[in-house]
Amino acid sequence: MFSFSGFQKNPAILEKSPLGAIKRLLFGKHSKISYSQCGEDIIIAGVLAALGIKRPTYIDIGAFNPVYLSNTYFFYQKGSNGVCIEPNRVLCKNIQRKRPKDICINMGIGLSAAAEAPFYIMNEATLSTFSKEEAERMCSYGNLSIEKVITIPLITLVEVIEKYLKGCPNFISLDVEGLDLEILKSFDFAKYRPEIFCVETITYTEDKSEKKIVPTIEFMQSNGYFVYADTYINTIFVDRAAWAARP
Repeated sequence: MFSFSGFQKNPAILEKSPLGAIKRLLFGKHSKISYSQCGEDIIIAGVLAALGIKRPTYIDIGAFNPVYLSNTYFFYQKGSNGVCIEPNRVLCKNIQRKRPKDICINMGIGLSAAAEAPFYIMNEATLSTFSKEEAERMCSYGNLSIEKVITIPLITLVEVIEKYLKGCPNFISLDVEGLDLEILKSFDFAKYRPEIFCVETITYTEDKSEKKIVPTIEFMQSNGYFVYADTYINTIFVDRAAWAARP
């Protein structure tokens, strides 16, 4: 079985390599390279095309890496831009360096009027979180540990839109390890209606006991979004009204 994941950081190298020829032979010249964990960006690109949105704006909450496991890099390399939010200072600087046309904010998304909060940096950086409960639960399996706890300034999602974007983003990617539903509950859906949300909806486990986070799905449905696709790890929600009004 061939894998193209090693070329994700530089798709041009893949296209000019022998593997690129194999890719075109197996999948056709119009095949696309996904940077997401389970092809979410390709699914979202299809939704955006159906909605007639050619150059979407986005907010990537818990961005982690500029390319690897990114739900937004596919769109960035095609000329889109938006806001990446990454509380880990080292990771944020890496995003700023690799994606200079994006705004990268070294903050966390706040749920209230609090100006700052402790951020638990795990030895596996992708699992760092603002949730002490989630950090301790993940550590209970024995393979993870909290490397350090730092205090990070907070900003609300609505403040991000109003301060850094000219209008409502078309797409919000949300992956914050344990606080996704709380962030969604703090959002003003009456004021802003992104066409698409991609939200992690599976619990982290190491014993194969993971479960879908049903309350997140139910909450989005109650706010006028339907499940367009589910990759088991993430759920892609689309605004019902926007979909009904598609060209």
